[in-house]
Amino acid sequence: MLMKMVSFALVTPIVFFMFSGGLILSQSAVQQLSDQDGLNFSVILDDPEEPMPEQQTVQMRDGHPLPVRFYGSPDQDRLLVLVHGSGWHGMQFNFLARALSLSAYVVVPDLRGHGLSPTRRGDVDHIGQYEEDLADLIDKIRQQGQEVIMAGHSSGGGLVVRMAGGRYANRMDRAILLAPFLKYNAPTTRENSGGWAHALTRRIIGRTMLNAVGIRLFNHLEVIQFAMPKVVLDGPLGFSATTSYSYRLNTGYAPRADYLADVAAMPPFLLVVGKEDEAFIPEAYMPLMSQVTRQGAYHVVDGVGHLDIVNNAETQKLLRGFLMGE
Repeated sequence: MLMKMVSFALVTPIVFFMFSGGLILSQSAVQQLSDQDGLNFSVILDDPEEPMPEQQTVQMRDGHPLPVRFYGSPDQDRLLVLVHGSGWHGMQFNFLARALSLSAYVVVPDLRGHGLSPTRRGDVDHIGQYEEDLADLIDKIRQQGQEVIMAGHSSGGGLVVRMAGGRYANRMDRAILLAPFLKYNAPTTRENSGGWAHALTRRIIGRTMLNAVGIRLFNHLEVIQFAMPKVVLDGPLGFSATTSYSYRLNTGYAPRADYLADVAAMPPFLLVVGKEDEAFIPEAYMPLMSQVTRQGAYHVVDGVGHLDIVNNAETQKLLRGFLMGE
């Protein structure tokens, strides 16, 4: 009997590691994704040509120089941090940031693994590093008594939700969510985010199993790819697109598995989404999120898609009113 117990104790972890490792090794990345059913990036590429502040850097706790653009005066009563969505970078907010710079001091970072020249494109050092970076950024630039509003689009909105449910929740006083990604299995998410995201599911399951027992050896390998349009990749900013994410970046860029617990921790927030959103189901946000929080105000903007919600005139009006407490 004792020998059987010993044998079982030895065999079980071997089977576990063989199974999880097999899941990881059994799936390869797709060499070229079709962008036919993805997102319409023309609304970003065709943005009005507005002057753009020169990018500066803010040093993070590990010495990393985080690229950041600043809009407006630091003496404003409100600090607004804009967090970009997946695959792109802070440039997507240039028009919006300029429009809101009279209502708040606007700060737009390029998250690690993104932007013009990241250290490692599509990767970070560990899960949770984005929350640390945003907390460090706020701590470095926030003025005494300044209210902090965190805003994010798509995955950036998901990151704001994640931060609300984590150890740095006290860094934000209010929040703005523009078509936020809540989770792949949330009722708000269309299949594959409308064709934008291709998840390497077996790899994700295998790494989640290993992480559950403290093994993070493979967290740097990619687990999700994006159908970035060829017109973007072949254009002048194609070099700045990020077309895949590692496990640790992807995990830390979204709410936790119990995403409604993160939603429940949200401070007062405004959620704005386009009625024609290709990635998410706009009508599903309020019924889902209002189950766990009464802090939100929800607006669906007619005739607007996933990416063009950022530069939409109605969005700017709603955000300006929210910032000013109207």
